[in-house]
Amino acid sequence: MPEWLVLTLAMLAACAVVVVITLVRHRTASDDEDPSETPDVIEYITMWIGVLYAIVLGLAIAGVWEARSAAQDHVQAEAVALHEISERVRVYPADVRDRIRDDVNAYVGHVVTTEWRTMADEGHVTERGTELLGRVRRDVTDYQPRTDFEAQAYQPLLDQVTAADQARNARAESTEPTMPGVVWFGLIVGAVVTVGMLFALQIRRTARELILAGLFSALIAFLLFLIWDFDAPYSRGIAATADPFLHLFPHAGG
Repeated sequence: MPEWLVLTLAMLAACAVVVVITLVRHRTASDDEDPSETPDVIEYITMWIGVLYAIVLGLAIAGVWEARSAAQDHVQAEAVALHEISERVRVYPADVRDRIRDDVNAYVGHVVTTEWRTMADEGHVTERGTELLGRVRRDVTDYQPRTDFEAQAYQPLLDQVTAADQARNARAESTEPTMPGVVWFGLIVGAVVTVGMLFALQIRRTARELILAGLFSALIAFLLFLIWDFDAPYSRGIAATADPFLHLFPHAGG
């Protein structure tokens, strides 16, 4: 099911629940009930519940957005390190240089096609990708420099291999959702309590109040969807992309 459809259904469902409960409550209310006389303490508590929940939502959105940005940074760092390896090996003999570049291209091609789909669908990197990066590492570390110029390039190449490996490990750790289950429990319960407090204010069956209550509940549904969408940095709508690899290795996509 497309994510935009999930969002639309969630917002419509939130609105429908509020409207239905309001209409049912209005029908079952006693004749002497005066909805204009809500105790001040209920209004005060409702206000503070809304404020506290808004703070929690803001922190959650900031947290998942930061995780998504960090995931994109890992991809950028890995792509740059691999590109540096391809460029710096130009000082090596042609056969060594071509072998390293071919292995780098093979690894990048695997990442942007097979491994990226695996991260999106299954939430982990592939063993084949680890094997291909290990081959690049062996290509660089096993070569014995023959001249001082090659020796000067050797250590920087090792540093770039290490940087690529670290970025890959960080990318692998970022494939899982970032929000713990207990946080989701708090967000959902908080949403129920916050929307439920609307009924403590004795909403009347007027078009204006029903529209405002529906919009309020739809907004909360949208924000929860936004957190859920950001929660898996590589697999949902607003996800980290493989663009840094494709920019530095234009032929990697096939």
